[in-house]
Amino acid sequence: MVIAFIPVRGGSKSIPLKNIKPLCGKPLVCWSIEALERCEQIDRIVVATDSDEISRTVESRQYSEKVALYHRNKENASDTASTESVILEYIQYARLSEKDIFMLVQATSPLTETKHFDEALQIYARGEYNSMLTCVRNYRFFWNADGTSQNYDYKNRPRRQNFAGELMENGAFYINTVGNILETRNRLSGKIGIYEMPEYTATEIDEPDDWNIVESKMYRYKKNKKTLAHSIKAIFTDIDGVWTDGGMYYDQTGNEWKKFHTYDGVAVRLAHERGIKVGIITGEETQIVARRAEKLKVDFLCQGVADKLAAAKKICQANGYDLSEIAYIGDDLPDVELLKAVGMSGAPANAPEYIRSLATVRLDKKGGEGV
Repeated sequence: MVIAFIPVRGGSKSIPLKNIKPLCGKPLVCWSIEALERCEQIDRIVVATDSDEISRTVESRQYSEKVALYHRNKENASDTASTESVILEYIQYARLSEKDIFMLVQATSPLTETKHFDEALQIYARGEYNSMLTCVRNYRFFWNADGTSQNYDYKNRPRRQNFAGELMENGAFYINTVGNILETRNRLSGKIGIYEMPEYTATEIDEPDDWNIVESKMYRYKKNKKTLAHSIKAIFTDIDGVWTDGGMYYDQTGNEWKKFHTYDGVAVRLAHERGIKVGIITGEETQIVARRAEKLKVDFLCQGVADKLAAAKKICQANGYDLSEIAYIGDDLPDVELLKAVGMSGAPANAPEYIRSLATVRLDKKGGEGV
């Protein structure tokens, strides 16, 4: 039997409840669970936590029977407790066979993909190693405190393409047998093998700055647009700068008017034909938008909204959606948090570059041109 074990505490100090904080629209721990679920070599996925809130979050996702929760002892979830302590606690509780393969998986490495688990387990199955860990190749030059270089000759500085670099532990996952862990009380033992992962997986989420780095990498390396599109249940959008060109127009009597594009009306109809709901979330509050939404039979209309993410969460809660099942189109700073939280995001062609950098889809049309 192959057991994947994910220890997650509720008491993270640097990022409160880090393990269920939404990363790219999905609770952090869920990225690891879902990558493991797709790995056919794994028989059981255990999420070990001391937090009722984390347990409820995992249970709400309705995973397969492979996924199980284990309520770890409080003393093994403290700031001073080692990961090995909760590993040994679970092994003794579950009465695992010494021959079982035990894989420790860190939720703080969400860039780990199913293929990484698959390939590492295939290598381990050959029997060449007693245990394995994951590393990335680091091309930095290191020095000692006494002013001597560690890994290169500074008199003949090599070019990157001619430098082999060094392997650095990235903390993604570790593989060993239950018997070895019980004997050494350590995740690694005996002859240790290394599974080398891509350089972009080097960052573990420990501090707030790490979160921003990993989130950016997720958009670039992991979020598959086609896969995401199939999971979308609702599309939410801003109005000004998306359905319109963002301009504010007034006639001589002071009446405001906006110009909409017929293509967006067709898009709403096409979404409805595919069973996808459509919602408008905007900071403005005008009869113009209300009339347009009514004419197109828009499913959700939220005007005068100061916190767009909170408004989206409220709609999701009322309709049984998860934020990962939402697509959002926005073009300005009030849209940032919602763009980062949903499963799929879009930005018009004329949106500021910072906004476009957050989008999983960079739209070809400008706001008001049929985005």
